[in-house]
Amino acid sequence: MRIKAKTTVKKRDKAFITRKRFCRFCVDKVKAIDYKDSKRLEVFIKERGKIVSSRHSGNCAKHQRLVVEAIKKARFLALLPYSRV
Repeated sequence: MRIKAKTTVKKRDKAFITRKRFCRFCVDKVKAIDYKDSKRLEVFIKERGKIVSSRHSGNCAKHQRLVVEAIKKARFLALLPYSRV
């Protein structure tokens, strides 16, 4: 008769430091997001040209929609690139 020994595997405790994400437009009390302000909008575009999600940027839903709309207008008018390859 064979008896199996119980083995316990402990997960390593990973310490994640989480910061409270905040909407920078709410903090600055920005009323409108201008599509002509390309320096401000470039922060919300990844290296390959994708728009950064609200989870990563920290924007609230209202301002994320305005940012996306402004980026799309700026791209159409060639103020921002569609891709950065």
